[in-house]
Amino acid sequence: MVQTNIFQPTEVRQITESVGNFSVLEYTKDISVTPSSAVTEYFASKMGLRKRQVICRVNGGGVILQAGAMQIITGNVEIATNIKGAGDLMKKFVGSRVTGESAVKPRYTGNGIVYLEPTYKYILLEDLADWGGAMTIEDGLFLACDDTVDMKVTARSNLSSAMLGGEGLFNSTLTGKGVAVLESPVPKDELLVFDLDNDCIKIDGNMAIAWSQSLTFTVEKSTKSLIGSAASGEGFVNVYRGTGRILVAPVTAKPSAPVLG
Repeated sequence: MVQTNIFQPTEVRQITESVGNFSVLEYTKDISVTPSSAVTEYFASKMGLRKRQVICRVNGGGVILQAGAMQIITGNVEIATNIKGAGDLMKKFVGSRVTGESAVKPRYTGNGIVYLEPTYKYILLEDLADWGGAMTIEDGLFLACDDTVDMKVTARSNLSSAMLGGEGLFNSTLTGKGVAVLESPVPKDELLVFDLDNDCIKIDGNMAIAWSQSLTFTVEKSTKSLIGSAASGEGFVNVYRGTGRILVAPVTAKPSAPVLG
C-alpha cells in the first residue's frame, strides 16, 4: 500500500475540482522561489497563473493520456498503447498528421493512481454525458480521458467552414461515456457556455474551443449580400445550428506561460 499527503490541503496546494476518476490539484502559490523571482511568482499567483496537476484514479478500469503527460504512478498500474493493430496504427497516424495530436496515446490500467505533469494551462473536466455523448475539440486541448472514451478525426462538412472559418479541415472528436480532461488556453470562469435547443449561434471568429458533434457548423456572410457584409465590417461568421453545447473563449487566448523562477 502507498500512502501520500497529496490529497491533504496545505497552505500551497489543494484539490479544486473532481469529476469521475479525475481531480485537479492546484498549487495556489509557489514558495520554492529565490529573492530575484519572488515578486514575479507572487503577482503571477495573484493573477491565477498557477501550476495545476491532474490526478487520475485507476480502479479496475483505465485512462488514456496524452503522450508524455505522466509524471508519477502508484499502485499496480500497467501501461500499454491505444493501438489495436497495424490498421489502427495507420488510421491514428493519419489522424495525427491532420489534427496535430500524437498518434500513440498510452493507456493505463489496473488499480492505483496516475499523476500527470504540472501545467500552467487551465484544466477542464468534461463529462461527455453533458455533450450528448460526443464533443469536438480544438487541436491541442486533449490531455486525458477514461478509456471508455474514443477519439476520432472529424472532417468538416464543407470546405467553406475550413477555408473561411479559420478552423482547419479536421478536428478531434471524443465519443462514448466518461470524462475528458482538456487543457484550456483560458480559465473556466472566462469561458461562455451556450446550450442550444434547435437554435443557432453566430460567432465572429474562431473563438469556439469545443462544441457538440450534433451541431452543424458552417461559415456564412454576416448579411445577405457581400456588399452588406463588407459595409457592416463583420464579413463572415461561424454559425452553429442544432441542439447541443458550445464553449466559447470570448477573450484573447493567453500565450503559453513561461517557466517562472
